[in-house]
Amino acid sequence: MDKLEKFEMMEKILREFEDLKNSQTSVLKKISKIEADNINLGVKLLEEKLPDIFFAVDNNLTLVTELEEQFQEYRDKFFKENNLAALQEERSKE
Repeated sequence: MDKLEKFEMMEKILREFEDLKNSQTSVLKKISKIEADNINLGVKLLEEKLPDIFFAVDNNLTLVTELEEQFQEYRDKFFKENNLAALQEERSKE
């Protein structure tokens, strides 16, 4: 795998991180919706367990976001160190 292919794979991974964050955010919204619906029901089991699930998903979202940011820095450094701007320009001329 050449350097441009590696960079393209890094770009793909960053898109997947974004998708993962969106999925985690969607799960948090669903949990909040269930909590809101349970206000009318008053089911103790849900009142006790949903905050634990919400916290765990929120913590995972934080971890994913931090890893994405660190990986983006890694990708940016890789791009600069390997002078990929010049390689991309060469490829576009072909």
